[in-house]
Amino acid sequence: MSPAAPVLGVLAVALRPGAALLVQRANPPDQGLWGFPGGKVEAGETVVDAALRELAEETGLRACAGPQLGSKEILHHAPDGRLLYHFFLVAVACEGAEGEPRAADDAADARWVPDAEIKAGALALSEGVPALLAAARARLG
Repeated sequence: MSPAAPVLGVLAVALRPGAALLVQRANPPDQGLWGFPGGKVEAGETVVDAALRELAEETGLRACAGPQLGSKEILHHAPDGRLLYHFFLVAVACEGAEGEPRAADDAADARWVPDAEIKAGALALSEGVPALLAAARARLG
């Protein structure tokens, strides 16, 4: 990936009462951190299709696409200031995801995490996870 070009990515936001589906990243840039399933949008793929694909690849769960919940730009820099990664992420609600997730693809772990644990910072989280959870709950209930 060229650090000069932004990469379009998605986040699959699946909720159930009192919990959100999170994965632990197996690879950089957020290796070891917990966040919503997601990844790069492939050429010719819609944002919605990418979110549903990433959800299935990383957790084994299927869902129906809901509304887009917003977007966020993430820039990761090296200590010397060089740009390492530039992502433009679109969050998509994934409704009806049921069952217990199984970590796969580039997820080291996957599970339903209680909202209270996310808000309390009980896990090492990727940037913006608590804010996106709050926005999703406000919009979706």
